Amino acid sequence: MNASQRIDQLIAGLTDWRRETFAGVRKCILEADAEIVEEWKYMGSPVWYRDGMIAVANAHKGKVKLTFAHGAMLPDPDKLFNAGLEGNARRAIDFFEGDTVDATRLTRLVRAAIEFNQAKVRKSGK
Repeated sequence: MNASQRIDQLIAGLTDWRRETFAGVRKCILEADAEIVEEWKYMGSPVWYRDGMIAVANAHKGKVKLTFAHGAMLPDPDKLFNAGLEGNARRAIDFFEGDTVDATRLTRLVRAAIEFNQAKVRKSGK
């Protein structure tokens, strides 16, 4: 089973509001850029890459957490980050029951993460 199939399986196994939220988050990520790659890491977590790690997602009891690898370095004019704000690198968005996934704003944040990754690649000369 490949990573995308495992993510499909994870989402299908969610039996409450987290299914729709997780699926919405994933859709926004994948629609941000056609070259995003899905992987399955960290003992069972979906991870998305494009020129470096973009984000990892987890369905916890009571929330869906989307953690951006370099969130502390990303512009967040829409104030989507609401967790992990004290970290030096990572920032997260916790989605709770009743929250909606703002596709436009989340996609914009994913694109900012890709731009950050691409700037790092250019700077390193790879």
